[in-house]
Amino acid sequence: MAEMAEATFLDSNELVLNMGPQHPSTHGVLRVILKLDGERVLGADCVIGYLHRGVEKIGENRTYVQFSPYVDRMDYVASVSNGLGYCLAVEKLLDAEAPPRARVVRVILTELNRIASHLVWLGTHALDVGAISPVFYTFREREEILNIFEEYCGARLTTHAFRIGGLQYEAYEELAEDTLTFCDRFAKRIDEYERLLTSNRIWVSRLRDVGILKEEDCKRYGVTGPILRAAGVKWDIRKAMPYSGYEEYDFDIPTGTNADTYDRYLVRMEEMRQSIRILRQAAANIPDGPIMAKVPKVMKPPVGEVYVSIEAPKGELGYFIVSDGSTQPYRLRVRPPSFINLQALDHMVRGTLIADVVAVIGTIDIVLGEVDR
Repeated sequence: MAEMAEATFLDSNELVLNMGPQHPSTHGVLRVILKLDGERVLGADCVIGYLHRGVEKIGENRTYVQFSPYVDRMDYVASVSNGLGYCLAVEKLLDAEAPPRARVVRVILTELNRIASHLVWLGTHALDVGAISPVFYTFREREEILNIFEEYCGARLTTHAFRIGGLQYEAYEELAEDTLTFCDRFAKRIDEYERLLTSNRIWVSRLRDVGILKEEDCKRYGVTGPILRAAGVKWDIRKAMPYSGYEEYDFDIPTGTNADTYDRYLVRMEEMRQSIRILRQAAANIPDGPIMAKVPKVMKPPVGEVYVSIEAPKGELGYFIVSDGSTQPYRLRVRPPSFINLQALDHMVRGTLIADVVAVIGTIDIVLGEVDR
C-alpha cells in the first residue's frame, strides 16, 4: 500500500506542464515547470542555464580592462548600468575616483538607460497581458534614448559607455540639450501610457492582487529593486549608499502598499518620472574638466577584495572582485538582480492561474543574459 501511495502522488487532478524555454512570455530561454490542478498553479520550478555564458570565469581570464565590455552583454537591456557597477568596483580596488564631469555624464547615461529598460519592461509586459498598443509607444521613446547613446559612443544596445577611471568618450556638444529635450517630451508620454493602462479595467483586473510578495518574503528571498519597493520598503542604493554623486540630486523613492503586480507597475512608472527629475538636474549642471582619473595603463590593483553594488533598473547589481596583485582578477562574481528576483517566482504564483504566471514573470522583469551570466 505504501508503494502504491508513493507511486500515485501525481494523481489525475495534477498535471506537470513545461512553460518554455521557447515560450515568448518567458522573456528568453527560461523553462518553468508548472504543477497544476486544472488551471490553478500548485508550484513552479525554474530551470535556467540554457545560455551557458560563463561570464564570471571569462573575467578571471582577462585583464581588468579587457573584461569591461563583457559585462554589457549580461543585462543587455541595461548595459550602461552593468558597466557602471563594474567600473566602480575596479576603481575602488585602485583607490581611484572618476572626475566630477565624468560622474555627472555617468548619471545622465545611466538614468537614460534606466528609462530605456523600464520602457522595454512596460511594452513587453503589456503585450504579455494582452495590450498590444503600448509596445509601439514605448519603443518609440526608447529609440530616442538609443539615438543619444549612438551619438555618444556609436552603440545602441550593448552600450559600452564607460572606462575604468571615467568615460570612454568626451560628451558631445548637444548631450545636455538632447537630454532636456527628451525629458520635456517624455514627461507627457508617461501620462499617455497611464491613460492607456492605469485605469483600464482589463489591465487592473489582470494585475491587482496577483503575484503578491510582502516585505518579509522579499527580504527572505533577497529580492530588491521595484519589487521590494512595491512591498513598501524604501530601499534604493542611490539613496542608501550613494555613488557617482547621487547624494547631490533631489529625487524621491516611490513605494507601493499591496505588494502585487499592479503596485510594481505603478512603482516603475513613478521611477521613470523620478529619473526625469535627476536627468534635468544633471543636464543643467555638467561641469567642465577632465573625463578620466589618473589610472595606470597596466592595471595591477593591490591585493584585496571589494564588493560594490548599484541600483540597476531591476534591483541591486553587485560585483565582488578579489585581487591577487596581477593584471587579472583572482575571483570575480556578479550579484545579478534578475537571478535573485527570479527565485521568488514559485512563491508568487502559488494559488494563481496559468494566465497569471505570464503576468508575474513580466512583473519580475528578467533578462536571461543576466540570469545565466
